[in-house]
Amino acid sequence: MSGIEEVLAKATEIQKRAYAPYSGFYVGAVLESETGTLHVGCNVENASLGLTLCAERAALVAGVAAGDRAFRRLVLVTSGDEAIPPCGACREALAEFAPDLPIISFAGEARREWTLGELLPQPFELENPRG
Repeated sequence: MSGIEEVLAKATEIQKRAYAPYSGFYVGAVLESETGTLHVGCNVENASLGLTLCAERAALVAGVAAGDRAFRRLVLVTSGDEAIPPCGACREALAEFAPDLPIISFAGEARREWTLGELLPQPFELENPRG
């Protein structure tokens, strides 16, 4: 497992690439796979707000595209005053792959931690035909 300082630095670096002209809320995410690979994502807003992609889902898509399906940690960096958890859509997307994923969120000096299971105790579930 990578050290938290390394992962936090990577999340802070990717946060600078976020595109958030509408909200001014910049997020960087690093999703660490079980193999130790660090997948990054940043939020990308759109004038049609429903098409906005959160940093957490961007990192998840990058991880799956790279061939990973098992994850052990998510680290977020936000530009707000409070360290916040992922939104509901991100929680559902992450729960597909890691229902008890540890999440560490930073905003300035603020730091908070949760597990995905705490944030989403009853995720939407269907029988997965591919196991």
